[in-house]
This record gives sequence, structure tokens and C-alpha cells, in this order.
Amino acid sequence: MGIPDRDEDKGRRREPPPGLSIRARRTSDADGIAELVNLPGYRFGTSRLPYHSPDEVRGWIEKTPSANLALVAVVADQIVGDGGLHRFSGRQLHVAGVGLGVHDAWTGKGVGTALLAALVEAADRWLGIWRLQLTVYVDNAPAIHLYRRFGFDMEGTHRAFALRDGQYVDAHAMARIRPPSLPAAERAEER
Repeated sequence: MGIPDRDEDKGRRREPPPGLSIRARRTSDADGIAELVNLPGYRFGTSRLPYHSPDEVRGWIEKTPSANLALVAVVADQIVGDGGLHRFSGRQLHVAGVGLGVHDAWTGKGVGTALLAALVEAADRWLGIWRLQLTVYVDNAPAIHLYRRFGFDMEGTHRAFALRDGQYVDAHAMARIRPPSLPAAERAEER
């Protein structure tokens, strides 16, 4: 799918920040990811608790199932975002959950767009995932806008979804469903 052509709100092409690279997460990223997930803005938009140590993050990384995809966004050797696909199993092999977060100082600069583009492309072109799903707090308008740009639709609202800063907050369930592609031989037969 790639990056959507236009940022609807600004009417201009959304370009990633200069020097941004998206790559697979490494065990050696534990310090940078711990710094990222402990930021107040990052934590406010996710279900993460505060005070994660680099050793704790290293443990998460080491225990990530091989079916999952974990990416980081990097600028000048600093991790400025992370995202991943959590692959389901059994009768839901076609489904993956999406998680995404951006460094407080890098929000609104195209990092989330670049990460989500990489995740959607991997799901569509390499992993055979037809349904991507996520939850997003109802007051996180920038994230909701980003997900809509990539074809995610609202499926419902979870009431009192999580405790955040002493208050229970609601979250929307959103999903993007891509119909399965026909194998090349079947497409040729249809012509």
C-alpha cells in the first residue's frame, strides 16, 4: 500500500523526516526503547505502565514470538518510534493486532505514518494478513486520523477500557480488512 499520497488535513504530500529509517527491532535497542516507552506522551497514548527498565524491555524483546513483526523508527541513532504486528493463531491466522507509538518530540512529523506504512506493507505483501486490528483511545484524534488514512474503520467503542492518569478512558476498536488476493494462476484464468 505504501504511504498515503496526501495528508488530508494539510492538503500536501506527507514526507518522512530526513534521515528516518525503519528497521527490525534488535535486542540492543532495549535502552532506547525503555527511554521511549517511559515518555509521558508515549505512555498517555498506550496501555503501558510507567517505569520500565532497560532489562525489562530486553526481556520483552527476547520473548517476542517469531511470528510477530517488531520495528523501530530511527533518526541519527535515536529510536523515535516503534510499532509491531502481533500475529494471531489457529482459526485467526489471517489476523494481526497493531501496536504503534511515537517519541513525544517526534509526533506529527511523519514517524507514525512511516511505521504504519511499513507494517501495512508487510501484512499485505509478505505475511498474508487480511485483518489488522487495534484499539485507540477515543481522545487520540491524530492517531485515529492516521489509522483512517490507512483504511482502518471504526468497529465499536470499549467503555472504561483502561485506567489512564487516574481516570477510566474509552477506546475505539478499529480494523482494516483486505480481501484475499487470488493466486496468479486464478487471475490469469479470469481474463
